[in-house]
Amino acid sequence: MQHLFTLITIVVLSSISWGQVVYIQFTDTKSGENIQNVNVLVKLTDVNSDEIDSIFYLKSSVKGVAYFKLENIKVGTLVSLNCTHSIYDSFAKSFKTKSLTDTLKITLPLKPSKLLQFKEVVVKAPGLTDTVFQSDRLSVADFEIQNNGDILILAYPKQLSKGSELLLYDGQQILTSFQVNDQAQSLTRDYRGNTHIICKDNVFGVIIDKVEIRLGILPKSYFMKYVAPIVDTIQTKLFLSNFNKDYPAFEYYTFDQEDSSYRVILKIEDEFMMEMYRAEYKWMDIRTKLWAKNKELETGIDAEIWVGANFFTQSIYYKEVYAPLFRCNDSIFVFNYPKDRLEIYNKFGECIDSIPIYHHYNAKQTGWQSQLIQDKITGAIFAIYEKSGSKYLGLLDLKTGSIKEKVKLGFRYVDKIRVHNNIVYYVYRPFESIQKKFLYKERLPYFNK
Repeated sequence: MQHLFTLITIVVLSSISWGQVVYIQFTDTKSGENIQNVNVLVKLTDVNSDEIDSIFYLKSSVKGVAYFKLENIKVGTLVSLNCTHSIYDSFAKSFKTKSLTDTLKITLPLKPSKLLQFKEVVVKAPGLTDTVFQSDRLSVADFEIQNNGDILILAYPKQLSKGSELLLYDGQQILTSFQVNDQAQSLTRDYRGNTHIICKDNVFGVIIDKVEIRLGILPKSYFMKYVAPIVDTIQTKLFLSNFNKDYPAFEYYTFDQEDSSYRVILKIEDEFMMEMYRAEYKWMDIRTKLWAKNKELETGIDAEIWVGANFFTQSIYYKEVYAPLFRCNDSIFVFNYPKDRLEIYNKFGECIDSIPIYHHYNAKQTGWQSQLIQDKITGAIFAIYEKSGSKYLGLLDLKTGSIKEKVKLGFRYVDKIRVHNNIVYYVYRPFESIQKKFLYKERLPYFNK
């Protein structure tokens, strides 16, 4: 009986799984405080066969402790610890198991060197002017703000037509620069948010890969015909226009990429300007009328339009028709100024409302500049006014079509106004100054959405 009891005891004890508990304590090398949320990759390797037994992940607790239990392994197994944290340097440690019963306690100090990469954040009161970019060598010709907050700057040393540079600026330093080998004119963004350089003969698409700038060339005619007409997009629908600066009418229409169907949603026309545009033909000499009639036979376009496009557009009486389209969430807003209406459409291109607008009246008294800009982050739309050289931003109420309030900018005669996340950016050089054109910003008195 005693031998039987001894045999049962041996069988039971041999079936018990013994294991070693490993405690890891993470501390800050500078302050000595415990570090939580440290990610630990644990890898167990058999040193005899170099085969990985198991891999698992841990995360340190509020007290900076992570622990695990070693079970069903051999003495001498290699335990590898790879520790990572968002603001601490990565740390790796490995050891071999010497015992499978004793508790093992490990203290790992981590160095917070990544904290040194954080930049100081300065919060300024609304209305105070702050210099974003300045240079003793370069003047800012144009700029575009990227989605991550970096600024793409088109700059030049003497004259824009004589040579220009493209700079990627993060608000603190120039990350990279690129020499533009063409006569650059301006920067523009397409409906996808990609930046392009408009040059005399070509258009260059700007590709930013981290801090590297690359350019892809496009024929200017191709860009103006197939890319520039696309104003915005919602899901599968593209909103386009056939606007031509030499004709006082155009159309907005939608194109569905799923079934390749398109339809006109709104026709814009300045009827008074169109009447004068066509009447120009009556006062032309016989030679010009014959030329226009020959063009009509060649192209099918009325002779009156040929004369209007080539002669009336050069007079002081002609003004381009202005009726911009903006997208805000899933709604489309068209400011039909020739009809004094704000047309609102849903994402399917169906008109859901039409509101009268009058904020563009009395331009001489109000300083209306026939220019609207949109904050792509908040969706807010602003009208630009100018009085005595000072620029004003009028916040538009999209429910009533009226101006809620106007904000005066700090400097006079500013140029290239952009709004990004309730901050207005512009180019400015003091009057009669030898200073280069700098880039400035002011925080608007609105809350971020």
